[in-house]
Amino acid sequence: MSEISAAMVKQLREKSGAGIMDCKHALAECDGDIEKSIEYLRKKGLATAQKRAGRATKEGAVQAYIHMGGKIGVLVEINCETDFVAKTDDFTAFVKNIAMHIAATNPVGILPEDVSPEVIEKEKEIYRAQALEMGKPEKMVDKIAEGKLNKFFKESCLMNQVYVRDPNMTIQDYLNDVIAKTGEKINIRRFARFQVGE
Repeated sequence: MSEISAAMVKQLREKSGAGIMDCKHALAECDGDIEKSIEYLRKKGLATAQKRAGRATKEGAVQAYIHMGGKIGVLVEINCETDFVAKTDDFTAFVKNIAMHIAATNPVGILPEDVSPEVIEKEKEIYRAQALEMGKPEKMVDKIAEGKLNKFFKESCLMNQVYVRDPNMTIQDYLNDVIAKTGEKINIRRFARFQVGE
């Protein structure tokens, strides 16, 4: 069976609208073939229909947040299924809180697969060098680097981060809570963070 890369999972997610684990499973079952995986997901009823996918992203909000006297600014787009939910207090508070969280934590992406291969390779090089500097055996270096990379994803990818206003939950947990309250699919689509001098 061919190796299932994060890029393949991302491509399948974009085409099918299915979740990460469903996409990984489909790719594993279909030997990494994207088209066969889409068919597999459709048969299993996990893929979102094209019409639904279009509907799922047409409502929501763009929120701007300026922090520290204009030194840090964030723009975030969060989508939901209906205009009704987009105007609810729960959704509005969620969008504002996510913008503030991004200002505070400076995530590198929403999910690990959003992190560029260049950043991942650079991080791995740093972790390998640190392990060698500490005198770790050569055969352990890659394993140590992989463990540190997973920690990097946990700390640097928005969905994995601990929510700054509640250390008992991650952003994914917070999103799940809002989905449960609103009864709609909600998607943190994209963000941009600006800092003076960076």
